[in-house]
Amino acid sequence: MNLERRTVINREGIVETLNIEKIREKLIRACEGLDVNMVELESNIDSIYEENITTQKIQASLINAAVTMTTFEESDWSYVAGRLLMMEAEREVYHARGFSYNKFPETIKKLTDLKLYDERLLSYTTEELEELSKCIDTTRDMVYDYAGSNMLVSRYLIKYNGRTFELPQEVFMVISMMLALNEEKENRINVVKGFYEALSLRKLSLATPILANLRIPKGNLSSCFITAIDDNIESIFYNIDSIAKISKNGGGVGVNISRIRAKGSMVNGYYNASGGVIPWIRIINDTAVAVNQQGRRAGAVTVALDTWHLDIETFLELQTENGDQRGKAYDIYPQVVCSNLFMKRVKNNENWTLLDPYEVRVLYGLELCELYGYEFEELYEKIEKDERIKLKKVLSARELFKSIMKTQLESGMPYIFFKDRANEMNHNSHRGMIGNGNLCMESFSNFKPTVEFKETEEGNVSIRTNEMGEIHTCNLISLNLAELNEQELEKYVALAVRALDNTIDLTVTPLKESNKHNLLYRTIGIGAMGLADYLAREYMIYEESIDEINNIFERIALYSIKASALLAKERGVYTAFKGSKWDRGLFYGKDSEWYRKNSKFKDEWAEAFYLVESYGLRNGELTAIAPNTSTSLLMGSTASVIPTFSRFFIEKNQRGAIPRTVKYLKDRAWFYPEFKNVSPITYVKIMAKIGSWVTQGVSMELLFDLNKGIKAKDIYDTLMTAWEEGCKTVYYIRTIQKNTNNIAEKEECESCSG
Repeated sequence: MNLERRTVINREGIVETLNIEKIREKLIRACEGLDVNMVELESNIDSIYEENITTQKIQASLINAAVTMTTFEESDWSYVAGRLLMMEAEREVYHARGFSYNKFPETIKKLTDLKLYDERLLSYTTEELEELSKCIDTTRDMVYDYAGSNMLVSRYLIKYNGRTFELPQEVFMVISMMLALNEEKENRINVVKGFYEALSLRKLSLATPILANLRIPKGNLSSCFITAIDDNIESIFYNIDSIAKISKNGGGVGVNISRIRAKGSMVNGYYNASGGVIPWIRIINDTAVAVNQQGRRAGAVTVALDTWHLDIETFLELQTENGDQRGKAYDIYPQVVCSNLFMKRVKNNENWTLLDPYEVRVLYGLELCELYGYEFEELYEKIEKDERIKLKKVLSARELFKSIMKTQLESGMPYIFFKDRANEMNHNSHRGMIGNGNLCMESFSNFKPTVEFKETEEGNVSIRTNEMGEIHTCNLISLNLAELNEQELEKYVALAVRALDNTIDLTVTPLKESNKHNLLYRTIGIGAMGLADYLAREYMIYEESIDEINNIFERIALYSIKASALLAKERGVYTAFKGSKWDRGLFYGKDSEWYRKNSKFKDEWAEAFYLVESYGLRNGELTAIAPNTSTSLLMGSTASVIPTFSRFFIEKNQRGAIPRTVKYLKDRAWFYPEFKNVSPITYVKIMAKIGSWVTQGVSMELLFDLNKGIKAKDIYDTLMTAWEEGCKTVYYIRTIQKNTNNIAEKEECESCSG
């Protein structure tokens, strides 16, 4: 077969002679510096020959061939496939808009004219755009393996008329320009360059809402929202509306329903009139399905209930296979809120009393779910003895906890929120309390319901008013430890703080209560991914590195405080700073004397205390470690701070087969202990160490391999250890089913995935 005389159809539908040399040039570029034999891939050209084949099909066939050739021993083929896909994306963009990387000012103008880009980008002059254009490094497109490039091209590059219309390095530069919009004019370009370096070199990973929306007009940038429903019809449907608005804009929602009266409670003076929380949860469930995040996927909502609530047992049956289907809600994510008192009674095998919040409210004038610690324990034990209480049920605390565990093994949920642990570490306890966690259990701060709904008339106009509550709102970013060394850590933590603080002023969230929270607390969440890669790079084993891991996250905590204090010097403190624990010199529950006596970084901590005392703090919350299962693929790293699930495997989904490999597979494979082989108790203790340096939380997944003789007591001991060690949350429970390698899991919230 004479390869040189083949004919192909290009993207314009024109028949032309196939240029084999151009294909070879691409293959050489794709294989350069990798441990692969290009001849093996080149031999596939002959096997895909068809008369008048399209150039696009040839490229796709070569990519598929490289994917197929990826093995544990020859994992570099995944990078070949990734590079070929990036080249194909560049070719598609060239044909779609008429130019590639070489005309950055024209790119800004064209995409802004088409309403694909935010018009605020036009505040940059042509001279500034030309200067930034020189900083764009197109070779950075070549660092992605196939999983990363496939995700970037298919999910994040803007499409127009069904065709890819922007390029990866343009994405990072334009996002950097948006992040720096409100910086001082004389220094703005330097700030843009700093952000671009961090993003294009994959030192920092943006959460999905920022990566997807920070350049399109009116895009929501916040990832996490938590609201609370009060016990009246106005509040319930007001919150249904709020959930719909958040879901429409791609946010993940947490909803606290512990104020809603229990089944059988009184309504308008009649007992047994209330249907309890389940009917309202079903409406929330259907809202999440109906408002499907602009057609991409169902809305994502976690519904939280305290363990003392009289409906807790039926709540645990929301997603089980047995029972009345009218009481099921399969599209929400249940979450149980556990107090220290409940956990102590579980440990001591004592009784627990379930109560109706309405009856408590009538008799005591208080919302039980708004209390924690000693104040909760004192009132709860008083209520248990109150003979006036008619609606209650006494049961074994341990049996209730076993029911939680049983449901977790069956469905992976409910999540667990250790309420007292979270509130003990709440730096803003002077302004409220934390009722539960967000959708991925890593982000939370003070929130409270909107109340006092009133309606008045003015002529033919109806006016509804209320007293605004607060909806927890957080923007997320992650440090990619796979790409960072010790010397860079402080620099990129400071950049992360600055970037996230800027997003607060760049976005208008879907709800007024959310905007109120943003401006009151300026909550940001700096997380981390690639911890397993970091340890492997340094030839350290996960289970043996608890001290090193503790040092890393203590430094991240330290540097985030310093950066936020310096930003406060420049821009002012967050509104609720006065009276906070930050203001009172208590950082992570410890005063400066503790750090002087116990920390190996005591001099730097002394500086941090001085900076906060002198300038205050710009952000009320600083850190939150998201699961980032999906965007870690983009970053070429392991997810979050957990051990890798597998060093190498082929993921099969509707888009085909995608090789998944750890970063240092070739020379450090055995420094990646797989999650199923890590002791759950040791893992939980590591998570507790990390969490002690996080102002919000850690998405702590638990994995149990049922093939290894794991018993119910082992799972019980792991969960009890999590509470005793000070963990604030438990995210998914994943299990490897007996006699299989299948991990039972559910999809994470995409909003938190950065």
